[in-house]
Amino acid sequence: MHLSIKKITSIVSLPILISLTFTSVNSFAAESIESYAEKHKKNMTKMQEKRTTWTDEDKAIMKAANDKLVNELPNPGLKAGNKAPNFKLLNAFGKTIELTQELAKGPVVLVFYRGAWCPYCNLHLHDLKKNLPEFEKYGAQVIAITPQSPDKSAEQLKKNGFPFQVLSDSTTSVMKGYKLYFEMPEDLTRIYKEHGLDIEEFNGKGGNGLPTPGAFIIDKKGIIRTMQAEVDYKSRMSSEAIIAALAKL
Repeated sequence: MHLSIKKITSIVSLPILISLTFTSVNSFAAESIESYAEKHKKNMTKMQEKRTTWTDEDKAIMKAANDKLVNELPNPGLKAGNKAPNFKLLNAFGKTIELTQELAKGPVVLVFYRGAWCPYCNLHLHDLKKNLPEFEKYGAQVIAITPQSPDKSAEQLKKNGFPFQVLSDSTTSVMKGYKLYFEMPEDLTRIYKEHGLDIEEFNGKGGNGLPTPGAFIIDKKGIIRTMQAEVDYKSRMSSEAIIAALAKL
């Protein structure tokens, strides 16, 4: 089963193109939290007002990177019905978290996101935070996985107060296991640095690998019951879809 939020028309046509609004992440966190779709619309309006100027060379590099990603991951993510790969990862405070142990407590909403620098990731995490009490009615918890370092996750938790586990996939093995991993080309990484975003500052030296954003509803037996993953980084599984999936477990 494949659930997704309604697509919203974007000023950006390249799925992996960062719209360079990462400098305003904290302002989003401070605002009242609305649904992901509502916040997405407002975010797009702000981007139109603060659009970064891209050279023709930049655009060509981004298009080539996008085409490469689409070819490498035409249909990303493990599908419903598959066994969820187990993992042991460090959380933001250095504690090892294992999926099988967490599933013994109840279903898991497993979410992969790019990092604290990504405004869409923060919008989605805030939406999950807002709706966590609804998930908990079904005995479920949220676990978020990111390639960024535990220190960066700890900073993000302190700023945003996310009440769920945030785990660091520093080796990218879990992202690969869930079929979400891609590596940013060097020329694209260079462009991002020129516009003020150094991915390695978050992921560590040489850490240019990212996940396509994905969400997996995993039942207590460790089976993926519902999932969503797309190369379009703006597309996320809505809380409404998560609740509907949990209700069917």
